[in-house]
Amino acid sequence: MRRIAVCPGSFDPVTLGHLDIITRASTLFDKVIVLISTNATKQTASFTATERMMMIAAATAHLDNVVIDILDGLLVNYVKRVQAVAIVKGLRAVSDFEYEFQMALTNKVLYEGAETVFLTTSKENMYLSSSVVKQVAYFGGDISPFVPACILDTIRERLIKEEQDEY
Repeated sequence: MRRIAVCPGSFDPVTLGHLDIITRASTLFDKVIVLISTNATKQTASFTATERMMMIAAATAHLDNVVIDILDGLLVNYVKRVQAVAIVKGLRAVSDFEYEFQMALTNKVLYEGAETVFLTTSKENMYLSSSVVKQVAYFGGDISPFVPACILDTIRERLIKEEQDEY
């Protein structure tokens, strides 16, 4: 039996923190499905789901057991359909745990087979989020320490403010 894990997120855009969790999950499971999902709490995405899928595919091209998919619906329904044995979530801080723990319990109520595995982030990525990347890029800051090099230009082109304010 192949052990399938689903690693859901909005990945808007994918960061080195995301890539770290995906890479580590790929060593624990036979197949990892990186699942681009709609985050109901976020108003608009900077990248379309298809664009995010292409960026993740480029960043994970070296990982033979990773595939990418898109979801617009309940995670547990997807987990059940693909017969995944785990939902993999990365944790940066206690505040992440509180939210993710609530989601894990909700998923378990909706589908008893929904097991959640939490991976703690590497210390160098504890502060990193897609929101941080977007804000730094918007103001013309260097985002190269935060995102995979293979998609750096794609992210810059989309997120950098058209004209920097002159002081």
